[in-house]
Amino acid sequence: MSDQPTSNNVKGAILALVAFAVFASHDVIIKLIGEHYSPFQIVFFSVLFSFPLAMLFLMRDVEPGTLLPRHPWWMLARTIAAVITGFSAFYAFTVLPLAQTYAILFASPLLITVLAIPILKESVGLHRWIAVLVGLGGVLVVLRPGQTELSLGHLAAVSAAIFGALTAIIVRKVGREERMVVMLIYPVMANFFIMGIAMIFVYKPMPLTHLGMVAVIALFSWVAGQLLVKSYQQGEAAIVAPMQYSQIIWAALYGWFVFQDVPDQMTILGAAIIIVSGVYIVVREASGKASENTPVLRTRSRAETGTGLRVGSIMRAKKTHPDTQ
Repeated sequence: MSDQPTSNNVKGAILALVAFAVFASHDVIIKLIGEHYSPFQIVFFSVLFSFPLAMLFLMRDVEPGTLLPRHPWWMLARTIAAVITGFSAFYAFTVLPLAQTYAILFASPLLITVLAIPILKESVGLHRWIAVLVGLGGVLVVLRPGQTELSLGHLAAVSAAIFGALTAIIVRKVGREERMVVMLIYPVMANFFIMGIAMIFVYKPMPLTHLGMVAVIALFSWVAGQLLVKSYQQGEAAIVAPMQYSQIIWAALYGWFVFQDVPDQMTILGAAIIIVSGVYIVVREASGKASENTPVLRTRSRAETGTGLRVGSIMRAKKTHPDTQ
């Protein structure tokens, strides 16, 4: 009997590793298709192809109520943050090396820890503050301000990390009280209309091959989300959550074989610092002594972008846990 939790954690970790490998493949396709089209167009069609999958989950929501949010201002803030996160992340993947983009996005758990103070009234002790400061120092190592020219791509990656953290923390704030359909539909619809308007200025006709690639982006997002749900069903959050950092390995491999990008030493060093800091915060939260709200552990997936289903929504639809996001 004592081996059962260990076995479940191993299964959960393996499923999470596969999920994040699929997410990495998703990001590679974004980078490939981004050589030809504006991020506005890629996000728009990603949302469009995600609609059938989203509708399946919306139909499963039997909770009574309307589409009016119970916390309209928080939902407005989350929707705006999700749209900014989606566009920023897609743009960063398009113009930056994958490893560099991931290294910056990995700062999101550190920012969640900081945002939990004003929004969740979380008390952050000295150890976690040190981890946050060290991790943000790792971001500076990756960016190397003053030594390398910072581009819009770097700004976009930082923006995605910041606003991705904001979407996650707002879900922690109001997620228990809002219907699943409300949490899902507003970011998706906002992306559809905003990116649709932008398409007037940037649209380029897409051959079937490229449309198929965008459809695969939507499919991979759904598949990875399903795998991640199963991983959390099997393993403990403290074991599953750090598996997201495996994406840096895929970034290095894809960058080398597909884009001929080899991460430089400073990117590797900065990513290592950020990862160690993030894992330390997860371990501190999992101890149950350092955090009342465990905001990082409660973030089930990558930053929400409003381009597909949230993992937390899938988990709520499956009724696997009353307190997931």
